[in-house]
Amino acid sequence: MTTASAPAPAPRLAARGLAAGYPGRRVIADLDLEIAPGRITMIIGANACGKSTLLSVLARVNSPLGGAVELDGTDVSTIPRRTFAQTVGLLPQHPTAPDGLTVAELVSRGRHPHRGVFQRWSATDTARVDEAMARTGVSELADRPVGDLSGGQRQRVWIAMALAQSPRILLLDEPTTFLDLSHQIEVLDLLRELNRSDGTTIVVVLHELNLAARYADDLVVMSHGRVVAHGSAHEVMTPAVIAEAFALDALVIPDPLTQTPLVVPVPGGSHVVADEG
Repeated sequence: MTTASAPAPAPRLAARGLAAGYPGRRVIADLDLEIAPGRITMIIGANACGKSTLLSVLARVNSPLGGAVELDGTDVSTIPRRTFAQTVGLLPQHPTAPDGLTVAELVSRGRHPHRGVFQRWSATDTARVDEAMARTGVSELADRPVGDLSGGQRQRVWIAMALAQSPRILLLDEPTTFLDLSHQIEVLDLLRELNRSDGTTIVVVLHELNLAARYADDLVVMSHGRVVAHGSAHEVMTPAVIAEAFALDALVIPDPLTQTPLVVPVPGGSHVVADEG
């Protein structure tokens, strides 16, 4: 009699003593962060606090200025990029597709990390693409040019491409930007379903505090390139943390629907507006 093998443990992604930024500008210095495997982590903070910079280094889009990013304890700089991409997927904040590219063609690009230079398209590739489009509700759009879609449809197509990559860890940089509220909820519901059904580790940079508190298993609050709070929404979404991270006076009350923290700005409270870092 044979027994089913236990599923592989979720991979662990972490930053160790991380410094990151751009020529002439260091955004993050000496940051330590462990992403909880198999959970939804939301990263929040004021504009220019380093959220997108952190995500880009975790995804190997940019190299650290110091310290390291580790995957299961191994410095990712020593892992072949194609191997890394088979485990970690990224949806950037402003993805672009070539003119005329169809939905099916774009989603198919998610299979690139799993195919060698001379490897032919396989039945497995087709199945993964079909499944990704079905799960994101874009199968009926397969032959439509991506450029002809609405913002909500286009975002679901990009998520489908990321899913076709079959990542164990999915990083998303503000995936609800420019979407109306109903489509924001649609995208976040989809990400939660993927996490709950597949155990995919989801890491999202989000600017909407109350949606972050509602959907996160873990919240990371950043300010000036450092982590000022990390834990459950109930642990970290406090008036003191909101004041430190956002320079905002606020009440924090239970959401009447979910009982998660709900941030209510106090009239006349100050706030900071700056470019994203």
